[in-house]
Amino acid sequence: MTSLDKPTEETSADDARAVTEAALFEAFGGVRGMVETVVPGLLFVTIYTINKDLHLSAIAALAVSLVLVVVRLVRKDTVKHAFSGVFGVAFGVVFAMMTGNAKDFYLPGMLYTLGLGLAYIVTTLCGVPLIGLILGPVFKENLSWRTRNPGRKKAYAKASYAWGAILLAKCAILFPLYWWADTTQLGWVLIALKIPPFLLAVWLTWVFLAKAPAPIDVFAEMEAEEKAAQEREREAAARSVEK
Repeated sequence: MTSLDKPTEETSADDARAVTEAALFEAFGGVRGMVETVVPGLLFVTIYTINKDLHLSAIAALAVSLVLVVVRLVRKDTVKHAFSGVFGVAFGVVFAMMTGNAKDFYLPGMLYTLGLGLAYIVTTLCGVPLIGLILGPVFKENLSWRTRNPGRKKAYAKASYAWGAILLAKCAILFPLYWWADTTQLGWVLIALKIPPFLLAVWLTWVFLAKAPAPIDVFAEMEAEEKAAQEREREAAARSVEK
């Protein structure tokens, strides 16, 4: 390696890290996405802590979720994270209203977390890490990492195991509280566990992927193949005209 090669490689590594950071930011919603997942639950537990009114707390949480969606629609932003928040809150409201137990507002989200944690583990054991399925399209590699990029598949496996372990550890805290604690205690613990585990999982994903081989851009490959085919067709047409 020459002295001129090293800065180029360092720049390339920095570019790869920047791309990874941007992709993770996009895939998981960034700061705004995190805020939108926290605000409805925070409003619910705050109102319920003050006046113990299940209906008011549930309606307020659902209303703020809808407002977040409307704001995104007006700004023409991506709405998938806001919509997922609305559905999560709506299921929580339905559960709580049906049972009359305010703690059931949190139950759908807890079950979703449990299912997601198991999905990360099971899909990885089956050779198709869930985090790879999520991030593959973001990196424009789709499923090329499964057969053509073993180092990247290994990184996705590590990241998926990390996500699964973190989510299941979170469930190990929340489900006993669901049975033993009151609504306000469960609610505040759940709010406290919203962001830190998520940030830890995202950071570990970044660490694993930053050290992994670069993704294979299958879209660029398809475009190159299409251009090559068009060029061959033009050359064939030109030869036929000459004859």
